[in-house]
Amino acid sequence: MFLALVLIGFVADGESKLDLKPGWKATGELKSEHATQAAAADDKRVFAVSSTTVAAYDRETGKLIGSAGGATHLNSAFVHGCKVYCAHSNYPKTPETSEIRVFDPEKHTLAVFHEFKNPPGSLVWNVNDGKNWWCCFAHYGADNAKTVLIRYFDGFKEDRRWTFPKAVVDDWDKMSASGGVFDGDTLLVTHHHFKVLYRLKVPKGGKELELVEALACPFPGQGIAADPKTGGLVGIDRGAKKIVFATRE
Repeated sequence: MFLALVLIGFVADGESKLDLKPGWKATGELKSEHATQAAAADDKRVFAVSSTTVAAYDRETGKLIGSAGGATHLNSAFVHGCKVYCAHSNYPKTPETSEIRVFDPEKHTLAVFHEFKNPPGSLVWNVNDGKNWWCCFAHYGADNAKTVLIRYFDGFKEDRRWTFPKAVVDDWDKMSASGGVFDGDTLLVTHHHFKVLYRLKVPKGGKELELVEALACPFPGQGIAADPKTGGLVGIDRGAKKIVFATRE
């Protein structure tokens, strides 16, 4: 029960034990009551995600444009083909269920895009590289080393899967990865509540991701996304309920 409370509504204190290199700095913010799980953006809008709702804001005025709710436990989000794709699960219930849900910013609807049968954990983030879907399924507590990243192709057929490096798992503070995006040919992965981005390399062989470096960032965990307008990142500060914009230091 305590672990569930931590993940759903409590932001733990602390910081990464890894040696952080200069990474990303905050350049702006936007308050939103929905900024408790993730943020995403396109050229005209910014999206805040809570466990139940996706809300769209005009990025010039900060005005709420529209929203859609009814979800159970949304996690990270990213914009793909003019729509917002969110990781969704029934956490902390069991047996675990996981889906990708899609928010249409024109119609303000939230619908199931894909449902995973017998998922290997709770889906916490997903991205598309233009050809394949990359989906991270989390575990927590003593089982957090079972967190796995899976690459799917051709109608969500599993291609390969990877676990996370021990140095990263040990730094998770019994939590797990909460968000991830591609940055060139590497991944930037967030903590649950520490201000750190783990740069990870997908190896050509082997079943474990490789830690390249740990970077400082202004996001205390949760879901992040690329910001196409600035070339930076967008994330949240869930304790302050605000969307945070960031660029490289």
